Amino acid sequence: MTTTLGVLALLGSGLAAGVLFAVALSVLPALFAMPTSTYVYAHQLLGRNWDPTMPVIVLGSFGADVGLAFAGSGSERSLAAVGAVLLLGVSAVSHLANVPINRRVKAVDDPERLPADWSDPRPLWRRWHLLRTALAVVALAVNALAVSAG
Repeated sequence: MTTTLGVLALLGSGLAAGVLFAVALSVLPALFAMPTSTYVYAHQLLGRNWDPTMPVIVLGSFGADVGLAFAGSGSERSLAAVGAVLLLGVSAVSHLANVPINRRVKAVDDPERLPADWSDPRPLWRRWHLLRTALAVVALAVNALAVSAG
């Protein structure tokens, strides 16, 4: 059972770290290079499939880590607990910071006619995204250590 939990934690945290890293490395610079109206349109399109998928991956990995923290032994337990906390951090940043910004961008009906009170969310979104990316990459490294310790 611990082997399965370890594989699931490692697979999920690897997927999460990889996706978030790819967005930070390639998607974010592209979004910043766009005029605001094009950015809003692109942001609305990009989030369609990530929003339902990424929470399942991150929280599933968190659950696998919690299971491993209880079922594992020795350093595997403590490393899995740290991995769980880091993945919970990824989820918290996503739900409390990035998702509200995403909702605001998705609420724009016409990217060519932005509301008068519109402020460009890209700098703030990037800061939160880089934080959750760092948490996910560290979670992946910790989970790799946990699996190798098991």
